[in-house]
Amino acid sequence: MGPGWLARAPGSFAGKRGWKQAATMRLNQNTLLLGKKVVLVPYTSEHVPRYHEWMKSEELQRLTASEPLTLEQEYAMQRSWREDADKCTFIVLDAEKWLAQSGTSEESCMAGDVNLFLTDLGDPSLGEIEVMIAEPSCRGQGLGTEAVLMMMLYGVTRLGLTKFEAKIGQGNEPSIRMFRKLHFEQVAVSSVFQEVTLRLMMSELERQWLLEQTSHVQEKPYRDGASEPC
Repeated sequence: MGPGWLARAPGSFAGKRGWKQAATMRLNQNTLLLGKKVVLVPYTSEHVPRYHEWMKSEELQRLTASEPLTLEQEYAMQRSWREDADKCTFIVLDAEKWLAQSGTSEESCMAGDVNLFLTDLGDPSLGEIEVMIAEPSCRGQGLGTEAVLMMMLYGVTRLGLTKFEAKIGQGNEPSIRMFRKLHFEQVAVSSVFQEVTLRLMMSELERQWLLEQTSHVQEKPYRDGASEPC
């Protein structure tokens, strides 16, 4: 199916866009992660208009098996995501654009999003990871790879995760290759959902490798709409 910039299985994103859970997930609401290629910031109302424009794309709708939402519904979804105890979301910003000039709006720097779903009640140390580089001009430059590494770092150091899973459409060879380069191994294939499941167990060796790959990442305080380059 889709290209490597969308590491999600068909249908998985659509279902999660419809979650209505009432618990609170605010751990990352004041966190900004600065990498070499990307900046990760919490998903706020400032980001909704651009996100809404992305999801008008027939290609993204097809790849995610999702229906378009109205702008009002998208704002409501953003609020529900922010208060979801089982989901950790960062918007992916293009670091080059963000660093280019002080005062640049985050919306103009948006490249995609990266998510962790903490939905296995029997194993709170497991996180399902997804990434989407939705902005066409930002694809094929390694932004997705760094976003995944940074999200895994956050999951390990802040959420106590020791295992990661990625569910990807069977035909999405670029994404499968990307996760395999990040040491994920295929553990299951679903002919019903036409997806493969890849998993990474964070042994001490893998943890050290992850820390080395992300040694440049800086964690900074974030305030809605007020993150500025340093």
